Amino acid sequence: MATMLEGRCQTQPRSSPSGREASLWSSGFGMKLEAVTPFLGKYRPFVGRCCQTCTPKSWESLFHRSITDLGFCNVILVKEENTRFRGWLVRRLCYFLWSLEQHIPPCQDVPQKIMESTGVQNLLSGRVPGGTGEGQVPDLVKKEVQRILGHIQAPPRPFLVRLFSWALLRFLNCLFLNVQLHKGQMKMVQKAAQAVIEQLLVSGQPLLIFLEEPPGALGPRLSALGQAWVGFVVQAVQVGIVPDALLVPVAVTYDLVPDAPCDIDHASAPLGLWTGALAVLRSLWSRWGCSHRICSRVHLAQPFSLQEYIVSARSCWGGRQTLEQLLQPIVLGQCTAVPDTEKEQEWTPITGPLLALKEEDQLLVRRLSCHVLSASVGSSAVMSTAIMATLLLFKHQKLLGEFSWLTEEILLRGFDVGFSGQLRSLLQHSLSLLRAHVALLRIRQGDLLVVPQPGPGLTHLAQLSAELLPVFLSEAVGACAVRGLLAGRVPPQGPWELQGILLLSQNELYRQILLLMHLLPQDLLLLKPCQSSYCYCQEVLDRLIQCGLLVAEETPGSRPACDTGRQRLSRKLLWKPSGDFTDSDSDDFGEADGRYFRLSQQSHCPDFFLFLCRLLSPLLKAFAQAAAFLRQGQLPDTELGYTEQLFQFLQATAQEEGIFECADPKLAISAVWTFRDLGVLQQTPSPAGPRLHLSPTFASLDNQEKLEQFIRQFICS
Repeated sequence: MATMLEGRCQTQPRSSPSGREASLWSSGFGMKLEAVTPFLGKYRPFVGRCCQTCTPKSWESLFHRSITDLGFCNVILVKEENTRFRGWLVRRLCYFLWSLEQHIPPCQDVPQKIMESTGVQNLLSGRVPGGTGEGQVPDLVKKEVQRILGHIQAPPRPFLVRLFSWALLRFLNCLFLNVQLHKGQMKMVQKAAQAVIEQLLVSGQPLLIFLEEPPGALGPRLSALGQAWVGFVVQAVQVGIVPDALLVPVAVTYDLVPDAPCDIDHASAPLGLWTGALAVLRSLWSRWGCSHRICSRVHLAQPFSLQEYIVSARSCWGGRQTLEQLLQPIVLGQCTAVPDTEKEQEWTPITGPLLALKEEDQLLVRRLSCHVLSASVGSSAVMSTAIMATLLLFKHQKLLGEFSWLTEEILLRGFDVGFSGQLRSLLQHSLSLLRAHVALLRIRQGDLLVVPQPGPGLTHLAQLSAELLPVFLSEAVGACAVRGLLAGRVPPQGPWELQGILLLSQNELYRQILLLMHLLPQDLLLLKPCQSSYCYCQEVLDRLIQCGLLVAEETPGSRPACDTGRQRLSRKLLWKPSGDFTDSDSDDFGEADGRYFRLSQQSHCPDFFLFLCRLLSPLLKAFAQAAAFLRQGQLPDTELGYTEQLFQFLQATAQEEGIFECADPKLAISAVWTFRDLGVLQQTPSPAGPRLHLSPTFASLDNQEKLEQFIRQFICS
């Protein structure tokens, strides 16, 4: 991987007793610190493998171990070696020379292929509305189609393409310090495109679909337009237009996301040509004279066969219930058992051509889109600004040591980071990008105090720290579930030793994890559709044990948890589908009754437990404040109007209590939609559009307080 700020920060290496390179350096802040390399070198994880449950053949055939050792490259960097020439002048004109040497494939027979396509032929034959069968002359329609094709399929001039390539590279180099891409991932995609596959599409060209909404957009995470395009591809494979297609989840991460509109009224505006040009000019103007450029990381996950997914994914479908059916009786105290079914929560509307599909095919497209989006988010690299924002938000005192510790924790969990180099360069680069949101205070000679700016600065840091949530999500859900178990037994401010005395049964842990899973939005969890809730519960419990927060407690007379010699496989277990296993040793929770755990008493556990709980605290606190707002909200109102009311309440509460992490419009709309699914808010049609009103069940203050207490049990103060 290219070293960040390479050539700008020079250090003199010296030998150390541990054999690692280190050096003393003097920063611009008047500090002397020791630079270390807090990474695992060539043992960094290779992320992005496809789902082994849904696409086992692709998982095995479209991957080779050798590609993990190919390293990274900066895709916007062109050197002398990338051209056929050498010399002093070449080093200064290498971008221009590289663009001249690029091969531009000619556009052959594209208009003819479009004319012969099924849709155009149906139009000419009158088999669709508006075709020649409705009184139009076939020759006139054909000429009109050819005239339109002449506009949209005009072959590009090679000189203009090369000039645009050169200009684009220079523009990207003005914006980014580097754009990193794993060479092994590139080779993996190229090899897959040349294979188990005749052509990607009929034209043989790739199709880029944006499944995730832009960062400033207020709404569901999964794009409705992107989901519609996935539906086109699925239809093309199902009807036989193409025999198969390869899907490659792509993730792009930034130190700081390039400027995007985050206003609540303009976030959904389409990005037109004029808007895009203004964004480019604004970016150039903001970067003019600024020496701090951002870094980007592009990740190509393992390709998988769409045909294989269509065949195998249907076997993983099961019954589902709404959030109101799953959680409302438990919130109101009407029952204690959690239903043995999955949650159905779809916030992305079905639009356009997907409405014409059968319900089974709509479900296939929705779950495929969620599967790809989950794979993309799960393989995203964590950038240095996200780590720095997390440390500042949670008030860690020693940034140098904690930055190194958090980086290694990320790598050990199978996630990758989008940076490399010496610690000094990383800290300087991160603080320079976060300079508008932090204050640098010199407390004494050689010591510097970094303090987050109150107000919007804390909100911005909370948004950056959310990039760490996929890495620690399982542990964070488990920690908040443990907090909910302890809420009614020990005081919230009780010592860690007192909390460690209590025994936690495995069944109780499963139940609390399930309750929290149902409460959290699906857009946050991004569980794969082939993964059941009970499998995820076991994964959460395993993660808590692996990270050392929970230790097994052997009760007298019970068989040790590690003793697998006398396991008996029941007849039910032999016939159970693989997605329904709830535990590696049993087919139900019967054997889990005698399993108990305690909180570990190791010295690092209290701080790490608090760190995990705080990762989910902005969302949970926003939900709790939304429950409290039910007493003073003005209803009925439109969804947008009530969301604006709640957002203003979150801002006012932030000013009073100093909890600025919750003052986020995305959290406000997430709370409104969750309460709508839970049955707290109901939607009724009106001439002016759908309006929200408080449901009769939650009109009473008693039920509103029950809802707030149910949410607050998972919050660690």
